[in-house]
Amino acid sequence: MAKFVAELPYELIKELEELAENSEQMCKEMTRAGAKVVHKNVVSNMKKSFKKTDNLEKCLKITRTYKTSDDSINTKVGFYGYFTNENGQEVPAALVANARERGTSRGEAPKPFFRKSFKKKDIEQEMLKVQERYLPKE
Repeated sequence: MAKFVAELPYELIKELEELAENSEQMCKEMTRAGAKVVHKNVVSNMKKSFKKTDNLEKCLKITRTYKTSDDSINTKVGFYGYFTNENGQEVPAALVANARERGTSRGEAPKPFFRKSFKKKDIEQEMLKVQERYLPKE
């Protein structure tokens, strides 16, 4: 009976072990870097869709990076909390952003700014920069 035995070089085994140990941290940093790109794009797009963005911009947040129940790693960008509008009323930031993004039932036309902020090429490029820091140098 034929027999085949293969041995990997010690250096390659060591590199694979290091990569396996650091993979979760690498993924967390990658999603965080992608979220920062989206946050920056949302802020710049908000200026085109709103007359005044100061109060609403304070409600735009990046969440902490977390692991879900199915072992995915996420970092969210969204509007959280309330802000005081020009009339002095407390208004939910997410409601105002959603009304601007999708329009209202009263006929206010939508002026999308959030969806346009997810530029796949820019996000992937930033995430690959983080990934390169973790990959072994040749």
